[in-house]
Amino acid sequence: MPLYQVTEAFLATVEGEQVIESGPVQLAAVEAVRVRPEDPEAAPLLADLVVEYSSRYGRTNENTQLTEVPASDFHVESGGAFVLLRYGGQTVAGGAIRRYDDETAEVKRMWTSHLHRRQGLGRRVLAELEAAAADLGYRRLYLTTGPRQPEAAGLYLAAGFEPQFDTSVDPESIGPLPFTKEIPVALKVAS
Repeated sequence: MPLYQVTEAFLATVEGEQVIESGPVQLAAVEAVRVRPEDPEAAPLLADLVVEYSSRYGRTNENTQLTEVPASDFHVESGGAFVLLRYGGQTVAGGAIRRYDDETAEVKRMWTSHLHRRQGLGRRVLAELEAAAADLGYRRLYLTTGPRQPEAAGLYLAAGFEPQFDTSVDPESIGPLPFTKEIPVALKVAS
Protein backbone atom coordinates (compact mmCIF):
# COMPACT_ATOMS: atom_id res chain seq x y z
CA MET A 1 0.00 0.00 0.00
CA PRO A 2 1.44 3.37 -0.90
CA LEU A 3 2.40 5.51 2.07
CA TYR A 4 -0.01 8.23 0.96
CA GLN A 5 -2.99 5.86 1.41
CA VAL A 6 -1.90 5.00 4.96
CA THR A 7 -1.39 8.71 5.65
CA GLU A 8 -4.85 9.57 4.28
CA ALA A 9 -6.48 6.85 6.38
CA PHE A 10 -4.50 8.00 9.43
CA LEU A 11 -5.62 11.60 8.97
CA ALA A 12 -9.23 10.53 8.46
CA THR A 13 -9.04 8.57 11.71
CA VAL A 14 -7.46 11.43 13.67
CA GLU A 15 -9.79 14.06 12.22
CA GLY A 16 -12.86 11.93 12.86
CA GLU A 17 -13.78 11.61 9.19
CA GLN A 18 -13.74 7.83 9.20
CA VAL A 19 -17.20 6.58 10.06
CA ILE A 20 -17.09 3.20 11.76
CA GLU A 21 -20.22 1.74 13.23
CA SER A 22 -19.69 0.81 16.86
CA GLY A 23 -21.56 -1.60 19.05
CA PRO A 24 -21.78 -5.33 19.62
CA VAL A 25 -20.60 -7.54 16.80
CA GLN A 26 -22.45 -10.72 15.87
CA LEU A 27 -19.49 -13.07 15.51
CA ALA A 28 -21.36 -15.36 13.12
CA ALA A 29 -21.68 -12.41 10.71
CA VAL A 30 -17.94 -11.62 10.76
CA GLU A 31 -16.20 -12.50 7.50
CA ALA A 32 -12.49 -13.37 7.39
CA VAL A 33 -10.64 -12.59 4.18
CA ARG A 34 -7.02 -12.97 3.16
CA VAL A 35 -5.76 -9.94 1.26
CA ARG A 36 -2.48 -8.23 0.45
CA PRO A 37 -1.38 -5.45 2.80
CA GLU A 38 -1.58 -3.03 -0.15
CA ASP A 39 -5.33 -3.65 -0.40
CA PRO A 40 -7.29 -0.45 0.37
CA GLU A 41 -9.32 -2.40 2.95
CA ALA A 42 -6.13 -2.72 5.03
CA ALA A 43 -5.69 1.07 5.30
CA PRO A 44 -7.90 1.49 8.42
CA LEU A 45 -5.93 -1.25 10.20
CA LEU A 46 -2.55 0.26 9.36
CA ALA A 47 -3.67 3.82 10.16
CA ASP A 48 -5.18 2.84 13.51
CA LEU A 49 -2.00 0.95 14.44
CA VAL A 50 -0.04 4.19 14.05
CA VAL A 51 -2.55 5.95 16.33
CA GLU A 52 -2.41 3.08 18.85
CA TYR A 53 1.39 2.95 18.98
CA SER A 54 1.63 6.75 19.22
CA SER A 55 -0.80 6.91 22.13
CA ARG A 56 0.98 4.15 24.08
CA TYR A 57 4.61 4.84 23.32
CA GLY A 58 4.80 8.44 22.17
CA ARG A 59 5.06 9.77 18.70
CA THR A 60 8.52 8.60 17.69
CA ASN A 61 9.54 7.21 14.35
CA GLU A 62 10.47 3.90 16.01
CA ASN A 63 6.97 3.44 17.45
CA THR A 64 4.91 4.70 14.53
CA GLN A 65 6.92 3.26 11.64
CA LEU A 66 5.06 0.36 10.06
CA THR A 67 7.39 0.06 7.10
CA GLU A 68 10.25 -1.65 8.95
CA VAL A 69 8.84 -4.85 7.45
CA PRO A 70 8.29 -4.77 3.68
CA ALA A 71 4.67 -5.37 2.64
CA SER A 72 5.93 -8.18 0.40
CA ASP A 73 6.84 -10.20 3.54
CA PHE A 74 3.09 -10.66 4.05
CA HIS A 75 2.47 -12.03 0.53
CA VAL A 76 1.70 -15.74 0.20
CA GLU A 77 4.59 -16.24 -2.23
CA SER A 78 6.96 -14.99 0.50
CA GLY A 79 5.45 -17.31 3.11
CA GLY A 80 3.12 -14.72 4.58
CA ALA A 81 -0.56 -13.90 4.92
CA PHE A 82 -2.62 -10.82 5.72
CA VAL A 83 -6.05 -11.41 7.27
CA LEU A 84 -8.88 -8.93 7.73
CA LEU A 85 -12.14 -9.40 9.59
CA ARG A 86 -15.07 -7.55 8.08
CA TYR A 87 -18.38 -6.83 9.70
CA GLY A 88 -21.14 -4.87 8.05
CA GLY A 89 -18.83 -4.04 5.16
CA GLN A 90 -16.18 -2.53 7.45
CA THR A 91 -12.72 -3.72 8.42
CA VAL A 92 -12.98 -4.29 12.18
CA ALA A 93 -9.87 -6.37 12.93
CA GLY A 94 -6.89 -7.96 11.28
CA GLY A 95 -3.36 -9.20 11.46
CA ALA A 96 -0.58 -10.75 9.44
CA ILE A 97 2.08 -13.41 9.47
CA ARG A 98 5.44 -13.58 7.77
CA ARG A 99 8.18 -16.18 7.54
CA TYR A 100 10.39 -16.14 10.64
CA ASP A 101 12.23 -19.37 9.84
CA ASP A 102 11.43 -22.61 7.98
CA GLU A 103 9.05 -23.82 10.69
CA THR A 104 7.91 -20.57 12.29
CA ALA A 105 5.60 -17.76 11.21
CA GLU A 106 5.83 -14.40 12.97
CA VAL A 107 2.57 -12.65 13.85
CA LYS A 108 2.58 -8.93 13.05
CA ARG A 109 0.07 -6.08 12.72
CA MET A 110 -2.50 -7.45 15.19
CA TRP A 111 -5.29 -4.90 15.45
CA THR A 112 -8.92 -4.60 16.51
CA SER A 113 -10.88 -1.39 16.03
CA HIS A 114 -11.13 0.40 19.37
CA LEU A 115 -14.91 0.44 18.81
CA HIS A 116 -15.09 -3.36 18.65
CA ARG A 117 -12.69 -4.57 21.33
CA ARG A 118 -13.47 -7.18 23.99
CA GLN A 119 -15.82 -9.08 21.66
CA GLY A 120 -13.63 -12.02 20.62
CA LEU A 121 -12.30 -10.52 17.40
CA GLY A 122 -8.65 -10.72 18.48
CA ARG A 123 -9.04 -14.43 19.18
CA ARG A 124 -10.67 -14.87 15.77
CA VAL A 125 -7.78 -13.05 14.06
CA LEU A 126 -5.29 -15.29 15.88
CA ALA A 127 -7.25 -18.40 14.86
CA GLU A 128 -7.30 -17.25 11.23
CA LEU A 129 -3.57 -16.48 11.30
CA GLU A 130 -2.87 -19.86 12.88
CA ALA A 131 -4.88 -21.54 10.11
CA ALA A 132 -3.01 -19.54 7.45
CA ALA A 133 0.30 -20.56 9.04
CA ALA A 134 -0.77 -24.22 9.03
CA ASP A 135 -1.81 -23.91 5.36
CA LEU A 136 1.68 -22.58 4.60
CA GLY A 137 3.32 -25.51 6.42
CA TYR A 138 4.52 -23.74 9.55
CA ARG A 139 4.67 -25.62 12.86
CA ARG A 140 4.75 -22.71 15.31
CA LEU A 141 3.89 -19.05 15.74
CA TYR A 142 6.14 -16.40 17.23
CA LEU A 143 5.20 -12.85 18.17
CA THR A 144 6.21 -9.95 20.33
CA THR A 145 4.12 -7.28 21.96
CA GLY A 146 5.06 -4.09 23.70
CA PRO A 147 5.36 -3.79 27.47
CA ARG A 148 2.53 -1.21 27.50
CA GLN A 149 0.03 -3.56 25.88
CA PRO A 150 -1.22 -5.75 28.74
CA GLU A 151 -4.46 -6.47 26.86
CA ALA A 152 -2.47 -7.99 24.00
CA ALA A 153 -0.33 -10.05 26.39
CA GLY A 154 -3.51 -11.30 28.07
CA LEU A 155 -5.02 -12.24 24.70
CA TYR A 156 -1.93 -14.19 23.69
CA LEU A 157 -1.80 -16.06 27.00
CA ALA A 158 -5.53 -16.89 26.76
CA ALA A 159 -5.01 -18.14 23.19
CA GLY A 160 -2.36 -20.63 24.31
CA PHE A 161 0.83 -18.71 23.60
CA GLU A 162 3.75 -19.38 25.95
CA PRO A 163 5.72 -16.40 27.26
CA GLN A 164 9.41 -16.56 26.42
CA PHE A 165 10.32 -14.18 29.24
CA ASP A 166 10.16 -14.05 33.02
CA THR A 167 6.56 -13.03 33.77
CA SER A 168 7.50 -11.99 37.31
CA VAL A 169 9.68 -9.15 36.01
CA ASP A 170 8.32 -5.67 35.23
CA PRO A 171 7.54 -5.72 31.46
CA GLU A 172 8.95 -2.20 31.05
CA SER A 173 12.39 -3.54 32.01
CA ILE A 174 12.21 -6.28 29.35
CA GLY A 175 11.19 -4.38 26.23
CA PRO A 176 9.34 -6.34 23.54
CA LEU A 177 7.67 -9.39 25.11
CA PRO A 178 8.14 -12.59 23.04
CA PHE A 179 5.59 -15.43 22.88
CA THR A 180 5.45 -18.73 20.96
CA LYS A 181 2.78 -21.30 20.21
CA GLU A 182 2.99 -24.72 18.60
CA ILE A 183 0.48 -25.24 15.78
CA PRO A 184 -1.55 -28.47 15.97
CA VAL A 185 -0.83 -30.65 12.92
CA ALA A 186 -4.39 -30.93 11.63
CA LEU A 187 -5.55 -27.38 12.32
CA LYS A 188 -8.22 -25.93 10.02
CA VAL A 189 -10.51 -22.99 10.77
CA ALA A 190 -13.90 -22.60 9.15
CA SER A 191 -14.01 -19.13 7.62
